[in-house]
Amino acid sequence: QGIVYPGGNYSAPPFVAAPFAVPDQSDSMLYLAFSEYFFQTSSFAYYTAGAFNITITEETCSYFNISTEIFGSVIPEVAQYSVTPYPVMLKLMATETPIISLQQDSFTIEIQGSMEVFAVLPDSSTQLLFTMSIAANTSIAVNIFDQKLMGSLCLNR
Repeated sequence: QGIVYPGGNYSAPPFVAAPFAVPDQSDSMLYLAFSEYFFQTSSFAYYTAGAFNITITEETCSYFNISTEIFGSVIPEVAQYSVTPYPVMLKLMATETPIISLQQDSFTIEIQGSMEVFAVLPDSSTQLLFTMSIAANTSIAVNIFDQKLMGSLCLNR
């Protein structure tokens, strides 16, 4: 049962380690087990270090061409503010430590966060358009199929 601490910050995590048992099997050469506590402290360390804060700009995300025009078609106030289409910058931030829980054949991640949406103006300054709260609950199931580790991701809400 391991614990992960944020770099340079040795403080007790807000979790209590629960006992867990590894099945007694002897038909394989190697068994690997991770406790829920290991994942919870890892999540806490990453959250404390700011690893769940992401800024998405036009330069960093070539898959999407996000502009005020796109948001203006969904949110009328954005269309009123920005007649000329400007690129958009998104700041995604976790507002609480993500909660990771283990089940028999999968694990669940619950993330609470917020997203700030900015218009990037021609002089490279930014103007806040809106802020929204985000709550996501995702399940991930991991299986070994044809000697390959496979995963499936399901967005629960």
